[in-house]
Amino acid sequence: MLNSLHSIKLQQLANIEWLLTDVDDTLTWEGQLPDVTLKALYDLQDVGIKVVAVTGACAGWCDQIAKVWPVHGAIGENGAFWMSQNESGFETTSKVPLPQMHALQGELKVALANILEEYDGIEFATDQPFRFCDVAINLSQDREPVSEHLAKELLTRAKALVIDGHNVNASLSSIHLNVWIGEHSKRITSEAYVKAHSSCRNIDLDKLIYIGDSQNDEAMFAWLPTTFGVRNIQKVLPQLTHKPSVLLDKDGGFGFAQLARTIIEAKQSHIEEHLYRSA
Repeated sequence: MLNSLHSIKLQQLANIEWLLTDVDDTLTWEGQLPDVTLKALYDLQDVGIKVVAVTGACAGWCDQIAKVWPVHGAIGENGAFWMSQNESGFETTSKVPLPQMHALQGELKVALANILEEYDGIEFATDQPFRFCDVAINLSQDREPVSEHLAKELLTRAKALVIDGHNVNASLSSIHLNVWIGEHSKRITSEAYVKAHSSCRNIDLDKLIYIGDSQNDEAMFAWLPTTFGVRNIQKVLPQLTHKPSVLLDKDGGFGFAQLARTIIEAKQSHIEEHLYRSA
């Protein structure tokens, strides 16, 4: 049984500096961003928490998230790149040059299209034209969800592909099957992002937390000592070897807002205690 939010000590939450978060069905719920979630992002920013969206979402979405939302930055397409905005302007950073990504993506899309010809009604995600690296197959976004058996079958077939000598990676999110070529992942790029935006070379993992809802969050759950799952993660928990350490009792963005409130209260309590002792 997973721990509840009440089991986490306030001092532990008061020390948090980075909150890494999935987007679909973690910040959103039923395809929308709840007002309490957006307010939570602003409130976290106000107390100095650096929120980074870590998502399988396309570059087009990440551009909007990094520019418009109150976040520190966005890591997109399961770690293919990150986008951030600062005093110097807006930047997109990737380990592999974007033209090389596009070329491999094109070959991968052809191979996956051949597979999908065998499955009636299963298509690429509607945001596929706005992706830099991966190919997303729509499993449940604005459509009747495909069966778990079929999703696993497609996952297995995608992983078996070899494109121009490159092995293929694939992962299931709450809405898509994401398929890509490259060694990046949510976990690898998250670590690189935090290092690139920190003054210290060594990351204090106790100052980072992650919140997610799906199978493609498992590497993050395995990496960080304190992680959170929104309530809707329960349907995939039996499929996870590495689970979140804490289960929230609200779904999607409402669960995120619940966690945010607790962190903010812990931060404010810590400040008040410090001022009292200094008086």
